[in-house]
Amino acid sequence: MSHRILIVEDDAAAADFVTRGLADAGFTVETCEDGRAGLARAEAGNFDLWIFDRMLPGMDGLSMLGLLREQGRRTPAIMLSALGTVDDKVGGLAAGADDYLAKPFSFAELRARIAALLRRADRAEAEAQATRIVVGDLEIDLLSRTVARSGRSVPLVAREFHLLEYLARHAGEVVTRTMMLEHVWNCRFDPGSNVVDVHIGRLRRKLEEGERPILHTVRGAGYRLAVEG
Repeated sequence: MSHRILIVEDDAAAADFVTRGLADAGFTVETCEDGRAGLARAEAGNFDLWIFDRMLPGMDGLSMLGLLREQGRRTPAIMLSALGTVDDKVGGLAAGADDYLAKPFSFAELRARIAALLRRADRAEAEAQATRIVVGDLEIDLLSRTVARSGRSVPLVAREFHLLEYLARHAGEVVTRTMMLEHVWNCRFDPGSNVVDVHIGRLRRKLEEGERPILHTVRGAGYRLAVEG
């Protein structure tokens, strides 16, 4: 799937030059000529990168980008401008731009900078995924060791968190009591112990407080973590 790029540029010739080059390189490109229209499109669209001209009708690029950053949007952004002094570049970066390219520029340089920002964004996303497990509306942050369901914080003690993490890593699968004892308690199966069932009961009550079932009993087999329906 190609990356999606939004270009907000009021110079029709410059916008056409960049759009054609990026389209030929395999990107999906949308363009706007006005700052306010560009802001609305950036807020509504799911873009992988923004390219904003600094001087725009309706709203300048710095103001537009500043508002987007205030909203918590972290889409990589390149600022284009005929203003190319050090102070101009510092101002653009301070407003939230990830890169600043002074006009005139070569398309090869712009393409290289786009590639660098997308690689960085993809790497950050991969790292975030590696430290987070998501099962439906359940989110487990492995770094902060916090759990949330539908945005509601779910406080867990250490053993409950370890148990939930193990179930989440096997989401949709049936996990037996023996498997949980071995991987969560590091002990072999004891037919007389109900420690797994006790902890599952506590975990279920915390996870399903006012929510639809997510921790299911599979009779005669074990348990399965999944959001169904």
